[in-house]
Amino acid sequence: MRFKAPIVSTAVAMLSGLAVLLLLLLPTGLDALYAGVIRWAAALAAVALLVGLVNLVNVHVEKSSGGGSEAVSSIALLAAFGLTFLAALFLGPNGSAAGVEPVNWLFQYVQVPVEAALMALLAVSLVYASARLLRRVPNLFSFVFIGTALLVLLGTSTLATGEFGLISELVTGVHGWITRVPAAAGARGLLIGVALGSVAAGLRILIGTDRPFGG
Repeated sequence: MRFKAPIVSTAVAMLSGLAVLLLLLLPTGLDALYAGVIRWAAALAAVALLVGLVNLVNVHVEKSSGGGSEAVSSIALLAAFGLTFLAALFLGPNGSAAGVEPVNWLFQYVQVPVEAALMALLAVSLVYASARLLRRVPNLFSFVFIGTALLVLLGTSTLATGEFGLISELVTGVHGWITRVPAAAGARGLLIGVALGSVAAGLRILIGTDRPFGG
């Protein structure tokens, strides 16, 4: 009897999920087996990440030979990837050359500024989107949205440094309350929703209702 590959992959996924679930629910005598399964999963995830990186390199190698602005961006990405990869491969994440830690230097002076710039763009985009929303749908929720966005931006500006007396204290207090109460509640709600969605998706795969492998 010949088995189709999608059916086999779905069966392997179902059996692996059931095995891990049973190892979590059974007595602690099988902790070593559970740890071994988790190590296998981590190794497979690392291999999948490596395959994804190889695919990323292949895509940008093809784009770099096409010319135009996309080629320049692809060449820059390949150069940065190769530099970081070689530094981490030969020196390690904490290795140093001539008193400089290349990987940590790249992270601190390249990765962190890029992430900060993207977050700043996101904040400006939110304010711009809220202004457009206020023009199109001028209701209470639009005013609340744009007011909250402006207060959060003011709370991280120079008005919150204490140089403007009562205004600084008011802005800091409102910003702190927004961060501690509504923002934290919304983040927890999103995390709970993600967790419930993950559990539901996992159960659908375990019982065979959902077959993401094509089986």
